[in-house]
Amino acid sequence: MAAEYSLSSLLSIQTQLDHSLQDVVSTEQKEKLVYEYLKKLDGREQDLKIPEFEDGLEWLNIKSPVSLSKHLSGKVVVLDFFTYCCINCVHLLPDLHELEHEHSDKDGLVVVGVHSAKFPNEKVLENIKSAVLRYNITHPVVNDADAKLWQALEVSCWPTLIILGPRGNMLFSLVGEGNKEKLFLFTAAALKFYKGKGEVKNNSIGIKLYRDSLPPSILSFPSKVTTDSTGNRLVIADTGHHRILVVRKNGLLLHSIGGPKSGWKDGSFAESAFHSPQGVAMRNDTIYVADTDNHLIRKIDLLEEKVSTVAGIGSQGTDKEGGATGLQQQISSPWDLALGTAGSNEDNVLWIAMAGTHQIWALFLEDGSLPKGSVAKKGTCIRFAGSGNEENRNNSYPHKAGFAQPSGLSLAREEPWSCVFIADSESSTVRTVSLKDGAVKHLVGGERDPLNLFAFGDVDGAGINAKLQHPLAVAWNKQKGLLYVADSYNHKIKVVEPKTKQCCTIAGTGEASNALGPAFTESAFNEPGGLAVGENGRVLYVADSNNHHIKVLDLETQTVSVLPVTIEDAVVELDSSFAAQRKLPKLPRSSPQVLMSPVTVSPGQVLQLEIAVTLPGGAQLTEGAPSYWALAAAEGSEWFLQGQCVYGDIVDLSRPQVICVTVPASTQTPGAVLSVDVCLYFCSKDDSACMMKAVSFTQPTQIAKTNQVSSAKVLLRHHF
Repeated sequence: MAAEYSLSSLLSIQTQLDHSLQDVVSTEQKEKLVYEYLKKLDGREQDLKIPEFEDGLEWLNIKSPVSLSKHLSGKVVVLDFFTYCCINCVHLLPDLHELEHEHSDKDGLVVVGVHSAKFPNEKVLENIKSAVLRYNITHPVVNDADAKLWQALEVSCWPTLIILGPRGNMLFSLVGEGNKEKLFLFTAAALKFYKGKGEVKNNSIGIKLYRDSLPPSILSFPSKVTTDSTGNRLVIADTGHHRILVVRKNGLLLHSIGGPKSGWKDGSFAESAFHSPQGVAMRNDTIYVADTDNHLIRKIDLLEEKVSTVAGIGSQGTDKEGGATGLQQQISSPWDLALGTAGSNEDNVLWIAMAGTHQIWALFLEDGSLPKGSVAKKGTCIRFAGSGNEENRNNSYPHKAGFAQPSGLSLAREEPWSCVFIADSESSTVRTVSLKDGAVKHLVGGERDPLNLFAFGDVDGAGINAKLQHPLAVAWNKQKGLLYVADSYNHKIKVVEPKTKQCCTIAGTGEASNALGPAFTESAFNEPGGLAVGENGRVLYVADSNNHHIKVLDLETQTVSVLPVTIEDAVVELDSSFAAQRKLPKLPRSSPQVLMSPVTVSPGQVLQLEIAVTLPGGAQLTEGAPSYWALAAAEGSEWFLQGQCVYGDIVDLSRPQVICVTVPASTQTPGAVLSVDVCLYFCSKDDSACMMKAVSFTQPTQIAKTNQVSSAKVLLRHHF
């Protein structure tokens, strides 16, 4: 027998209302039906109440943990059971944003996100924090990592909405996306009904947005990256800042397009607007952009410095066939792009990973035809592969195959491949679509049952014996004949040899972190989402999304560095308290550790730490890159640096960098141990290679009781 508070108990009552609503048209009739339903439901002897949130759960966007009986009493509550990988859950968020804009907590409405993870990686609070920021979620979110509330209520799929009355009593349930009209109808009716009974309270619940506690960063959740044909320019989808950046391979900015606010606007680079752009593809001086949350394909002309829209209507579409042209064709959450060929010898088609409908589409940039298809005119946007069902189904007929949120594309034009490689995220597989006949085949990951989307893991192996966890990107290295995979939720970069289907890890520890190595396997990433091959196959660029970096993997030397992206508008003057919050990359484990001799100082004296570091012959600092020094105190020595400047930029090595620290007048210990980290971004004389190097100095101090001279000097010397 179902529990009294289970969804099945509610749905058996709500079913009649749902059927009745299908038979009426006017808003007045619908409101009347919902009112009668609420009156009947509220008159039951026993409420369909849900259990209380457990103690000890982790909460975001709220000052303190929330209780149904205490904080949410007197509120109409919308519980959103979601998991952040789910595209359907993402599609629901704009409806919830609009609902919250219409009814605030002071009006009596509260939305609570109940995060119930699909993948193990999604149970980690830090990763949920990143998703809350990335999707601009502004309501309270609770991490129900063990899915206890999900199980107690017998929730069965993502997303599921449950609407509660002011006593914690279940009123309505909505399953899946596309229920906006009912969501607004039900919540408005519930507020009106219970306000009429005097049960709705207008108090604030104490929202405290997680995003307000964070310092700014140059990049924000960069999701995808690509290079031009020469390898001299990179295009970065700076997704969290709603903009596209074009930089040189040393990180210097060439163009910033759109941002920082989201929107849909064509025009000049300064006035244009995107909404969480992701996939980027570049041909000569033209960039195509998957403007994901706008459900558009955009075009950037670097010569004219103009942005235009080439496909989509600006809102989520449901069409799974296509065939219309340009702005007449609705599309849904395009996630990645790749330039290719269809019935021509040129790049005449833009392949689109249409995550929202679980398909691969084609946008014709010139006249052409798909394999076994008729001729399509320029501007036509059409489904190429995928039935639209979310599944892991391979098939010789492309329209009968099934994908599960395809999120990454890479083209292999040459024989014997002649295919599009696809990172199919929700099936945790890499698949291929033939450019000759459209056949969809398995490469690595997943399992044979096309309906099992839970065959994930972290196992190196061949074909189906290899296991991935929500891969978001692939990149074909034609020089080496290898495919690189961003195994995003395993925080790793893997490589696949297509002939043998052998898949193995090349970089990443498997833990979400931000270390640079020195070895590939000692480096760390946090949900890498984009890949691009550069320098004739010698370099792999990684969009390390949750670390807000583009990382550079040198495939020859097996070393990792951070691309020093420099944007003048993003330079921030830091005081000591702000610098302490700034997220600096961890120094590579190979960084030299220099232990200095102890220096004697006295209260009130100035300690001058002079940094004198030199670069290899001919190398120069990368102009405008974030080279820096950072000062820290060992545990127990924090008192020594209170109120002091602990961070500074390094822009010139022709003279020593001087750090002045005043010894506090009141000392707490006989000595203190300080560390000075120096991190430099520099390029070789011919700009053929750019890198980051670091050194850490440890400086013990001894506090003398007698006054010393006015200052004490220490020279911190190192040659890279």
